[in-house]
Amino acid sequence: MKKIVQCVPNFSEGRDLEKIEKIVNPFRGKKGVKLLDYSRDEDHNRVVVTVVGEPEALKAAMLEAMEVAIEVIDMRSHEGQHPRMGAIDVVPFIPVKNVSMTEAIELAKEVAQVAADKYKLPIFLYEKAASAPERENLAKVRKGEYEGMKDKLQQPEWKPDFGPATPHETAGVTAIGARMPLVAFNVNLDTNNLEVANKISKNVRFLSGGLRYCKAIGIELKERGIVQVSMNMTDYSKTALYRVFELIRIEAKRYGVNVVGSEIIGLLPMEALIDTAVYYLGVEDFSMEQVLETRIME
Repeated sequence: MKKIVQCVPNFSEGRDLEKIEKIVNPFRGKKGVKLLDYSRDEDHNRVVVTVVGEPEALKAAMLEAMEVAIEVIDMRSHEGQHPRMGAIDVVPFIPVKNVSMTEAIELAKEVAQVAADKYKLPIFLYEKAASAPERENLAKVRKGEYEGMKDKLQQPEWKPDFGPATPHETAGVTAIGARMPLVAFNVNLDTNNLEVANKISKNVRFLSGGLRYCKAIGIELKERGIVQVSMNMTDYSKTALYRVFELIRIEAKRYGVNVVGSEIIGLLPMEALIDTAVYYLGVEDFSMEQVLETRIME
């Protein structure tokens, strides 16, 4: 049985198209690897790549892309709205078909070991691959961002799992892990007041008393003159997209602000959207078996 793993690496470059193409290119034309999507964001200044493949082929392509990113991205001059700590900011492996979470964790560790040795890159393991409970949450690992990593890595409790205890001069630090599928879901507000987005984010994210499986921060979209609640929904089956969308709408009313749209970054499971459609349409007794694509793929 063929084993399939998904990887969704985030690279800290969302503006230079030539650099982005160089980073993404190692995922093209490789046997056992399929590039599904890549989505760049100039405000966040990052590109999110979605790729699937057989474990060994995916491992080789990922390491090649990491090498390119180290060559073309210089974190010393990087600016963006999204928190980041390195050129290859985060590399999650997600079991898809005939692969256990244990196998995904082992793949994450193998890539981390090779990358640390080959590129002299400090690497933290996170989520299911984390070496300690305090390293499971990516936000905690990333806290301090690129600029604060030199001091952070000197703290005994933040010694990297692989690589040197000093950031790579131009590439910073990387987090590699294994996790369940997540949905990168953003909700836009009709205000340019970042404080409002930050307050709403605090109220919806689990870390400060909000919804379980929701991570959220406020982001300023300068070109559009609005702000955004930018989220990672780490288990859409337990906290649905419509639930966080409606909570943001309710919280926004407190500040006289309206929701003006939302966006999905990268790919997401069909079930996440079907669940939301069923809620808003009020469909009774609906089953995924009624989705045409589900029956076709059987």
